[in-house]
Amino acid sequence: MTTLKLTQIGNSLGLILPREVLARLKLQKGDTVFVTDAANGVMLTPYDPDLDQQLEIGREFMHEYRDTFHQLAK
Repeated sequence: MTTLKLTQIGNSLGLILPREVLARLKLQKGDTVFVTDAANGVMLTPYDPDLDQQLEIGREFMHEYRDTFHQLAK
């Protein structure tokens, strides 16, 4: 477990993530992180949870119309 303290950054408050955490999340300067609700609080992730949902909808659509796509590919 890593303990972080909030720090003043301009007119805002922020967290400075240690290198080890950045490496585990595979984050670099300029990357976007997402904060989502989790069972025990919040989760910090570099992966967009909305994108996962959109991909799943797309997969379902492609599965439903796979015969049509197969015919179009000929």
